[in-house]
Amino acid sequence: MYHISSKKVSYLFKKLRRIKLSTINKARNTIPPFTAKTSILPNITLQLARIQERFGESSDLIVQKLDYVDDDSFYIGICYLEGLTDQQALHQEIMNIKVVTSKLEEHAYISEPKILLEATNGQITSVVEEEILINYLFEGSVAILINGMTEAFTVPVPGGERRSIQEPTSQTVIRGPKEGFVEDISTNIALVRRKIKSPDLHVKTLSVGRYTQTKVSILYMKGIAEPYVVSEILQRIQSIDTDSILESGYIEEFIQDGILTPFPTMLNTERPDAIAGGLLEGLVAIIVDGTPFVLMAPVTFSRFLTSSEDYYQRYDISSFLRLVRLASFFIALFLPSFFIAITTFHVEMLPTTLLITLAAQREATPFTTLIEAFLMELTFEVIREAGVRMPRAIGPAISIVGALVLGQAAVQAGLVSAAMVIVVSFTAISNFVLPSINMSSATRLLRFFLMILAGTLGLFGILIGITAIIGHLVSLQSFGVPYLDPTINKNNLKDIVVRVPWWKMKTRPTLITAQRTREGSNYAEQAKDQKPDPLS
Repeated sequence: MYHISSKKVSYLFKKLRRIKLSTINKARNTIPPFTAKTSILPNITLQLARIQERFGESSDLIVQKLDYVDDDSFYIGICYLEGLTDQQALHQEIMNIKVVTSKLEEHAYISEPKILLEATNGQITSVVEEEILINYLFEGSVAILINGMTEAFTVPVPGGERRSIQEPTSQTVIRGPKEGFVEDISTNIALVRRKIKSPDLHVKTLSVGRYTQTKVSILYMKGIAEPYVVSEILQRIQSIDTDSILESGYIEEFIQDGILTPFPTMLNTERPDAIAGGLLEGLVAIIVDGTPFVLMAPVTFSRFLTSSEDYYQRYDISSFLRLVRLASFFIALFLPSFFIAITTFHVEMLPTTLLITLAAQREATPFTTLIEAFLMELTFEVIREAGVRMPRAIGPAISIVGALVLGQAAVQAGLVSAAMVIVVSFTAISNFVLPSINMSSATRLLRFFLMILAGTLGLFGILIGITAIIGHLVSLQSFGVPYLDPTINKNNLKDIVVRVPWWKMKTRPTLITAQRTREGSNYAEQAKDQKPDPLS
């Protein structure tokens, strides 16, 4: 219970008897300077003036006074940001405060905790520093200041327009949950909580960015995730020193291991079920406020070739689809370079009929195979980017019509061969098969590197490129976990190229989790150990 002496109230009452809210601007010359640890001023006129000054007279900062009965003086002032609060709930809170205040006897002191507890329906937080008070305003709270007190009180009434939960646009599935993350961090954490109903799911929240003060939450399963991985991620995020964090890509670039690498060392996804599955395998999720893309780490190379739908279908179908993706990865990476190398340096490897057909097509083309491939690849990249940036109604039409028209026109004009159009088209289609857009982008970059080696050194250049890529992959790590760990560790091969049945996967991936065993057995295996009941 806080208490103000009657003498102090009488003095303040006389001192501020005729002060109105319009006089705040005149009091600016007497406002104490702001520092990082500035305390709440007991004079609410000066305090409200300082808040308005810090916001630069912003029109969305609403400052109001609550009159004390019929007197012109006031003891209670409120301020909030208009677009971040629920106006209906805010109006109800203000009306409750007015009703309780009007019942006070004239010149009586205000015992603010008692008044506010009676007047509000929300959770009240006591604040003694101005910077913390402003942070609560950004979270959608209303600040309540009482004259003569060096404490302010905040009541959360968050509101404003938010996007509803919808199906993910970047990672669609035929069978599986259709809900995806949104831009609100509280909603995203709740979506994961609905999947994992366990108190072992721990959440640590930090604020990153000097100006944006973006909330970043780290989610992990206690007892499953490696403690050193969790502490390493927390330490790296805490060490970020930047003005703003507007998307999870900022966090990814700041804390990732491989700086000079085209391969992603962190996975991003819009799917809560993918995050829940990763957490149960010992991974750590990083949710950033303001974006639907959630990060996961540590990850290995094989995880970028898997999809959430692999675990919702039969293991034989999932294994077949994984083999298709793996083949598509190699086709998207090596097909143009092998075509360039064989048709330029190693034509003796081709059958005679095919060699004659290709030679007839290339007889009228003015460019070498390497330049021809570069022109076609760059053309497809431009068409792909145009399809993404154009409005959704005409973007697909531009991509399809542009590719068909340009390809056919280029062949008829004799600029490129028909075989090159087929190779580049099949390469682009294979690139779309990869579930991760980050791995797809890495494949597109490395494809040009291999094409240059193939056009200058033939198959020997491709061999040099493959050796360099493998050596680079072996040297990569994701928060201390080798990037190719599941490939070189036989204990993890049950969920890499193929997926064995769930009842065969009794261990979690090594080096990622602190708890290897997981519950799971087949009904058929259980039935073998049980004798039939004669009464059944």
